[in-house]
Amino acid sequence: MIDWITPMGGQLNPAIKRNKKAERGFQHDVTGALLCPVELNWDNNEVKVGLRIGELTVAADSWPRFMYRDNAYDPENPWKGLLRGKLLVTAFKHIFTSPTSVDDGSRATRAGNARIHGMTSVTPGSIAYVATQVRFALSSAEVFSRSDTAMNSAGFYDVLLELLTDEEDKEEIDALFAWWNRCVLSC
Repeated sequence: MIDWITPMGGQLNPAIKRNKKAERGFQHDVTGALLCPVELNWDNNEVKVGLRIGELTVAADSWPRFMYRDNAYDPENPWKGLLRGKLLVTAFKHIFTSPTSVDDGSRATRAGNARIHGMTSVTPGSIAYVATQVRFALSSAEVFSRSDTAMNSAGFYDVLLELLTDEEDKEEIDALFAWWNRCVLSC
């Protein structure tokens, strides 16, 4: 994850240690900006401080910026770019196709999880799972737990899964899955 959020040829400032999550989450400017709910402005110092000290809490249905293409949220069209963020696609490929498919797009010598398990298309559960894993990886939470009240990973997963199966948003959801299947599994 750290490699994926580090600018190519650059470095994070301050650096993030791979084995120390306490420096991630809202404590670090890069991970904090990616985790910041779209309805808040990470560039606002009061928001940043509020999130860091826990004065502002993040609800399970507050989508973090990393879930949007180019981390950009359009309040006039909340579906625009939703669940098309580069970090999500990278993590999905790493988990379901192969870690090497992330770096250079070359084919791995072993079958990825998607092929092993007969996964021929992206599912609501697979997207919700990956988004939950990315959110956890960016966070400062040391342990992934269903009972974690700070990150509320179980609630986040459930709300996202509910969104991805909502019949009222069928047109947007169908377009989203068509995009994912073109972008990830058939590449």
